Amino acid sequence: MNLIDKINQKQIKPNTPEFRVGDTVRVDVWIKEGKKERIQAFEGLVVSKKGGSVSERFTVRKKSGNVVVKRVFPVNSPIIDKITVVKKGSVRRA
Repeated sequence: MNLIDKINQKQIKPNTPEFRVGDTVRVDVWIKEGKKERIQAFEGLVVSKKGGSVSERFTVRKKSGNVVVKRVFPVNSPIIDKITVVKKGSVRRA
């Protein structure tokens, strides 16, 4: 194992749950507002998963009212507090 692989292994979060495209997830994200920090939940449908190991990221699609918001989250980012799978889904195509 070379040096880059050792550094990448330290950056990977061990407590991420298994989820797939089509699942409904709740992502708790740390939000900074001035000097204050708080956790905000972002709940929606997983639209895509890309990358691998340290650079893995997923896109969550949330609809509130008539507005649709898509947000891309890196799986191993320090701004993500936790990921919770709310509902498992099945998709025909990803």
